[in-house]
Amino acid sequence: MTASDDSLSLLEDLIRKAKASGADTADAVLFESISLSHAQRLGTPEKLEREESQDVGLRVMIGKRQAIVSSTDLGAASLDGLVERVVAMARAVPEDPYCGLADESDLAKTIPDLDILDPEEPPAALLIERARICEEAAMAVAGVTNSEGAEASWGRARIALVTSNGFAGTYGRSSHSMGVSVIAGEGLGMESDYEFSTAVYGSELEAPESVGRSAGERAVRRLGATKPQTEKLPIVYDPRVSNGLLRHLAGAISGPSIARGTSFLKDKLGERIFAEGITIVDDPHRPHGLSSKPFDAEGLANGKLNIIDGGVLTTWVLDLSSARQLGLKSTGHAARGTSSPPSPSTSNLYMAAGKVSPEALMADIDKGFYVTSMMGMGINGVTGDYSRGASGFRIENGKLGAPISEATVAGNLKDMFLNLTPADDLVFKYGANAPTLRIDGMTLAGA
Repeated sequence: MTASDDSLSLLEDLIRKAKASGADTADAVLFESISLSHAQRLGTPEKLEREESQDVGLRVMIGKRQAIVSSTDLGAASLDGLVERVVAMARAVPEDPYCGLADESDLAKTIPDLDILDPEEPPAALLIERARICEEAAMAVAGVTNSEGAEASWGRARIALVTSNGFAGTYGRSSHSMGVSVIAGEGLGMESDYEFSTAVYGSELEAPESVGRSAGERAVRRLGATKPQTEKLPIVYDPRVSNGLLRHLAGAISGPSIARGTSFLKDKLGERIFAEGITIVDDPHRPHGLSSKPFDAEGLANGKLNIIDGGVLTTWVLDLSSARQLGLKSTGHAARGTSSPPSPSTSNLYMAAGKVSPEALMADIDKGFYVTSMMGMGINGVTGDYSRGASGFRIENGKLGAPISEATVAGNLKDMFLNLTPADDLVFKYGANAPTLRIDGMTLAGA
């Protein structure tokens, strides 16, 4: 038997035992992972770690009562005890009118191959070399005075899901990454910055020299940063931070927030909330995608979905429970761990590229702010009020100018979405991705 067959057999056996013990329905999930990571600072190794883990979760339902237990011990005696405990818990907990498995007709019938598993495990020497080259390239940039460390890592995971109503599926995924953070300047004038690269396949990583050089150059450019004055002006978000706006959108259209009535977008389904022409897509089937998955955590088929189409909000992000609360069908967005019930989550979320270059996007800005890093989470999910710490660069006559730090950018997400313009530089680097974005009429203040 293959490892996949073993995983599915283990979960099927758990479900059989749960039903024999009194469960009406059940599902079980297994996560198996291997990771290898190396870190160094100023050429001195700080760690070289390998970790292997496995974790199983069993959810059972008796009527409208559900309970979940998990274990890292997959021995027969431990799993028998796990079944006994979870069934006893399900008999004792309050009813949840929205819990339950999917209808059999909605279960995924096929599991697409998304090419998200690199079959080769890199040797430790390769990770060490990636981190070394990355840090040396960063330290070689004139003006860089110290290192906060470089790291390279690899991981592989296998996920298996079995439900008592007929679904059984498994898939594997991998991830390679490396990055470095360095310091420029001396004394009270020091500034730091970072760069990294992550990919499913090691061959798709950026060159470590390029990653290191970018980190060093970013740190040096921040030297001499000052606080800004308070004023209203155009804000331009660098792609390394523009994806944060997509995450705020995802939170606002998540099924539980809509069901509770705690989202500033709760009444906006079917309405235009972005400028015309804006498209935001969630695509769990993107080949080599960092957050791709062939089915959702409840065994439902998933697929590419335009969440925002021509500026119009087309859907909520739903799992089965939140869909039932709203009288709708799941959108196939369920995600879960081993110790909690499924909840909705996006996968490869991105905003489609615009039609102008970042340079053209800024060309008519006499005075503005280009944001390269953000901190804090001053977001009011009920009203959409937005206030976050930021640093970056002045925009003067359409060009980047002096660095700015200890700033705050503020506005309201409803207005920000409607006044947003994307550039054409979309790159898939994160789980959520957006190009350079311009938003007019925001407030910049000294922190």
